[in-house]
Amino acid sequence: MRFQPHPDRRPVLVAGASSGIGEATARRLAGLGYPVALAARRIDKLTALADELNGAGGEALAVELDVTSTESVASAMRSAQDALGPMEIVVSGAGDLQIGRAHEMSVDEWAAQIDVHLVGAYRLYRAVVPDMIERRRGDFVFISSDVVSHPRPWSSAYVAAKYGVEGLVATAYMELEGTGVRAGLVRPGQTMTGMGMNLDQKATEEMLGDWVEFGLARHGHFLVPDNLAHAVEAMVTLPPGAHMKAVDVEAEGKLTATTSG
Repeated sequence: MRFQPHPDRRPVLVAGASSGIGEATARRLAGLGYPVALAARRIDKLTALADELNGAGGEALAVELDVTSTESVASAMRSAQDALGPMEIVVSGAGDLQIGRAHEMSVDEWAAQIDVHLVGAYRLYRAVVPDMIERRRGDFVFISSDVVSHPRPWSSAYVAAKYGVEGLVATAYMELEGTGVRAGLVRPGQTMTGMGMNLDQKATEEMLGDWVEFGLARHGHFLVPDNLAHAVEAMVTLPPGAHMKAVDVEAEGKLTATTSG
């Protein structure tokens, strides 16, 4: 059986579309003509973004989504597909950040990070991938993190969750082979988003001090969310028959001055 070209219409659901990487990805794909379901908990922000994208000639729909609820995931997927058609692409980027030393965080706080970043991603995957397999096509993009290769103190729950995501995807690569469905990882380095902006200042300062001690804060440059949206675009626009499994995106350090001879 030959791989068929992508269909002309490829509806997308972006989880975490109310801000940051998710919002930038939704904007980029909508600008390219993809019908986009904007999914997150903050429905007011999604509605405003949908109005903006539709006003610019796109096709966007705001869908309330809480990835910690299996019922919410199923409901959001139904609403998106009823309005836009079967989801050809899903980007799993919903998440938040709680910090603390592993021996000091409460069990509930620690487990909540696993539920959002790992189990939440799996809920989305489980809700949509069986239908993709039946159609013999589809892209599911997981937003991971460079903490998998460079774990950081004060982030044990987040690090563990992203390790789990990568374990899920490593298995999915094998299970999806021959189905026409692709799973991919985008691994951002340090990115300027709203995630973590509500953290306690004193704790954040202590955390950054520990990062410096272990050589984990090499420079102060950050990616912008659209840098990651470019990576998602590259992954999902790759023609069928090829598989971009993972893309690592890191911020460039400060340019050095040229030296004259």
